[in-house]
Amino acid sequence: MKIVFDKIGSTKKPFKLTVSNVTLEGTLVKSGYHRVKLEAELEGSIELSCDRCGEEYQYNMKSPLCLTLSDEVIETEDDLDIIEFIDGVVDLDFIVQSEIASVENSYHYCKKCSNDESEFEQEF
Repeated sequence: MKIVFDKIGSTKKPFKLTVSNVTLEGTLVKSGYHRVKLEAELEGSIELSCDRCGEEYQYNMKSPLCLTLSDEVIETEDDLDIIEFIDGVVDLDFIVQSEIASVENSYHYCKKCSNDESEFEQEF
């Protein structure tokens, strides 16, 4: 789902989007001349591989998401949750895919391995 940056007003605009079994539901509202505030809930299920035993399992994700979106380059260290859409089009699919990739790229252990404190080494 793509929304033209200039079409987002000072009244909250609700949206709901599902990508790869993950739903992003929330609001967009203009918070400055070149800024839009996204407040949403990210919820769904993705398939992950255990980093210890390699088994695949379903991971249920549910988390709030609060981002600042901009249509210009912002050089600040005050707010690290900024996504820049220089072309003037907010791409909500990109945001969901980025959040999924962020979860997938972290270390994960299945239920069996998360409580196992023994040393693990395997040679191939």
